[in-house]
Amino acid sequence: MTHQERPDNMQELVTEIARALVDEPAAVIVEAVEREESTVLRLRVAPSDVGKVIGKQGRTARSMRTILGAVSMKHHHRYTLDILEEHKNEASNE
Repeated sequence: MTHQERPDNMQELVTEIARALVDEPAAVIVEAVEREESTVLRLRVAPSDVGKVIGKQGRTARSMRTILGAVSMKHHHRYTLDILEEHKNEASNE
Protein backbone atom coordinates (compact mmCIF):
# COMPACT_ATOMS: atom_id res chain seq x y z
CA MET A 1 0.00 0.00 0.00
CA THR A 2 1.46 3.33 -1.01
CA HIS A 3 1.50 6.49 1.06
CA GLN A 4 -1.38 7.95 -0.97
CA GLU A 5 -3.55 4.89 -0.27
CA ARG A 6 -3.10 5.11 3.51
CA PRO A 7 -6.42 5.54 5.31
CA ASP A 8 -6.95 9.03 6.68
CA ASN A 9 -10.05 8.12 8.65
CA MET A 10 -8.21 7.01 11.82
CA GLN A 11 -8.85 10.46 13.26
CA GLU A 12 -12.56 9.95 12.53
CA LEU A 13 -12.52 6.48 14.11
CA VAL A 14 -10.96 7.71 17.36
CA THR A 15 -13.40 10.64 17.44
CA GLU A 16 -16.43 8.35 17.10
CA ILE A 17 -15.17 5.89 19.73
CA ALA A 18 -14.50 8.74 22.18
CA ARG A 19 -17.90 10.36 21.54
CA ALA A 20 -19.60 7.05 22.32
CA LEU A 21 -17.82 6.87 25.69
CA VAL A 22 -18.18 10.38 27.10
CA ASP A 23 -21.00 12.45 28.61
CA GLU A 24 -20.08 15.55 26.56
CA PRO A 25 -19.54 14.34 22.97
CA ALA A 26 -19.42 17.90 21.63
CA ALA A 27 -16.22 18.50 23.61
CA VAL A 28 -14.30 15.66 21.89
CA ILE A 29 -11.45 16.92 19.72
CA VAL A 30 -8.97 14.68 17.91
CA GLU A 31 -6.01 16.35 16.26
CA ALA A 32 -3.77 14.39 13.86
CA VAL A 33 -0.11 15.36 13.89
CA GLU A 34 1.75 13.89 10.90
CA ARG A 35 5.37 12.94 11.35
CA GLU A 36 7.77 11.30 8.88
CA GLU A 37 6.83 7.68 9.60
CA SER A 38 3.94 8.04 12.02
CA THR A 39 0.80 9.91 12.94
CA VAL A 40 0.07 11.01 16.50
CA LEU A 41 -3.62 11.34 17.34
CA ARG A 42 -4.15 13.78 20.22
CA LEU A 43 -7.45 13.24 21.99
CA ARG A 44 -8.98 16.01 24.11
CA VAL A 45 -12.21 15.59 26.06
CA ALA A 46 -14.01 17.53 28.78
CA PRO A 47 -12.12 17.34 32.11
CA SER A 48 -14.96 15.33 33.65
CA ASP A 49 -14.71 12.73 30.84
CA VAL A 50 -10.98 11.98 30.95
CA GLY A 51 -11.55 8.97 33.21
CA LYS A 52 -14.12 7.56 30.81
CA VAL A 53 -11.73 7.46 27.84
CA ILE A 54 -8.90 6.06 29.98
CA GLY A 55 -11.08 3.45 31.70
CA LYS A 56 -10.41 1.33 34.77
CA GLN A 57 -6.68 0.62 34.99
CA GLY A 58 -6.30 2.17 31.52
CA ARG A 59 -8.18 -0.63 29.78
CA THR A 60 -10.25 1.58 27.45
CA ALA A 61 -7.21 3.60 26.34
CA ARG A 62 -5.24 0.37 25.88
CA SER A 63 -8.04 -1.05 23.71
CA MET A 64 -8.07 2.02 21.47
CA ARG A 65 -4.27 1.80 21.16
CA THR A 66 -4.56 -1.90 20.27
CA ILE A 67 -6.93 -1.06 17.41
CA LEU A 68 -4.51 1.61 16.17
CA GLY A 69 -1.66 -0.89 16.45
CA ALA A 70 -3.51 -3.40 14.28
CA VAL A 71 -4.15 -0.74 11.64
CA SER A 72 -0.49 0.32 11.88
CA MET A 73 0.67 -3.22 11.08
CA LYS A 74 -1.69 -3.59 8.14
CA HIS A 75 -0.92 -0.23 6.53
CA HIS A 76 2.79 -0.01 7.48
CA HIS A 77 2.27 3.37 9.11
CA ARG A 78 2.48 3.86 12.87
CA TYR A 79 -0.47 5.48 14.67
CA THR A 80 -0.20 6.49 18.31
CA LEU A 81 -2.79 7.92 20.69
CA ASP A 82 -2.13 10.65 23.25
CA ILE A 83 -4.90 11.49 25.69
CA LEU A 84 -4.39 15.07 26.81
CA GLU A 85 -5.69 16.41 30.08
CA GLU A 86 -6.78 20.03 30.05
CA HIS A 87 -6.29 22.03 33.21
CA LYS A 88 -8.30 25.17 33.89
CA ASN A 89 -5.38 27.58 33.84
CA GLU A 90 -7.53 30.42 32.49
CA ALA A 91 -9.08 30.99 35.93
CA SER A 92 -5.68 31.05 37.68
CA ASN A 93 -3.89 33.75 35.69
CA GLU A 94 -3.28 35.85 38.78
